[in-house]
Amino acid sequence: MTTDRKQQVHEAVLARRDDILKLILDTVKVPSITLHEGPVQDVFEDAMRTASLTIDRWVATEEEIAPHIIHVGAQDIYEDRPNLVGYRPGVDPNNGRSIILQGHVDTVDPGDPALWTKDPTGEWEPETGTIYGRGAVDMKSGVVTNIVAMQILNDLGIQLGGDVYVAATVGEEDGGVGALSLILRGYKADAVVITEPTDNNITIAQGGSLVYRITVTGRSAHGAYRNEGVSAIEKFIPIFQDLIAWEQERNATLSHPLYDSLPNKFPISTGTVRAGTWASTVPEILVAEGRLGFLPTERMADMMAQTQARIDAIVAQDEWLREHPPLLEWHGGQFESAEVKEDEPIAQTLAVAFKEATGSDAVFNASVAGLDMRLFLQIGDIPTITYGPGSARHGNAHGPDEWIKLDDVLTAIETIVFTVIDWCGEAQTA
Repeated sequence: MTTDRKQQVHEAVLARRDDILKLILDTVKVPSITLHEGPVQDVFEDAMRTASLTIDRWVATEEEIAPHIIHVGAQDIYEDRPNLVGYRPGVDPNNGRSIILQGHVDTVDPGDPALWTKDPTGEWEPETGTIYGRGAVDMKSGVVTNIVAMQILNDLGIQLGGDVYVAATVGEEDGGVGALSLILRGYKADAVVITEPTDNNITIAQGGSLVYRITVTGRSAHGAYRNEGVSAIEKFIPIFQDLIAWEQERNATLSHPLYDSLPNKFPISTGTVRAGTWASTVPEILVAEGRLGFLPTERMADMMAQTQARIDAIVAQDEWLREHPPLLEWHGGQFESAEVKEDEPIAQTLAVAFKEATGSDAVFNASVAGLDMRLFLQIGDIPTITYGPGSARHGNAHGPDEWIKLDDVLTAIETIVFTVIDWCGEAQTA
């Protein structure tokens, strides 16, 4: 990349700073909680058309997803959840590689508004250059990054040899039904870059995650005569304690170079517990649901078997549980782990692009969270990395006052522009 070209891209991004800010705020303003993504896709589609992309808009169907349901989970709703692909054709595919730039548009619920000090539907703080709101970091800014990168190419009159597909998909927070549908629709490229928030690092591995449901049965009785009953809560406690102990054991004994610096590389979190029907009644049933994380070197089926074995070991120590064994189920989308090597060509191309944009060396890391990355790698068979603006951890993704710095987005846009130029090849114009 010539110095002149780098300066042109930098100036073009700065010239669109206000437009970029407005587009992020426009998308954050439109709620898009998983299962209800339709309205925000209208905003993203308009932005794609403004960037002169050819639009493909479709809805995933239950029939196409069914053979792969374990990866994304059953969907309560399919209709009114459109996926989008904006297509920028290359002018010389024989001398350029193709790329998919992908991001998801759905968010989790904002939660209790009383816990927010900023507007969850979007707030700009010019003094600190910070954008607040649900979806600001996870990951509407990442989708905006990809769309605006195409606009920068247009602004500078840059033609590429290879094709670019900008994908905005639904349902990632609950398994990735939109990304899966994109693959099943036949979209294929030489590489995928997912612009999830990685703090502008290059994520080359993602941990797997399983969503479990444990149902424990007891025997109801009046609370005044609790000894006549068997509390499902009390029978669950040793199972819960053993899951925490297992997490500690795994952290102490298993290793992976991309994960060893993390304080918890095998998080096991019980997120909901529901038990009983009346305060003065011994609870006869408890249902606990949670998430179990695992390394790229581990497989989903084996982790399911190990979890069952841990529960069985606790059951063997308790007469009531032996006679009334808890039920372990796996529900929702199950995230297989995934990994590419640091020397994967798309990873190296993006590392060079990042240095061109910032002057700094790129950092390669891994994610403990499940990502759409594993679908492109394992079902699509496409080399895939994750790189994007903002930090999911420090930017309060899924929490109150979610935020991202506008300057991080500008850096990511420059990096993506340089990536597609280097990867797809800049075509020579007459």
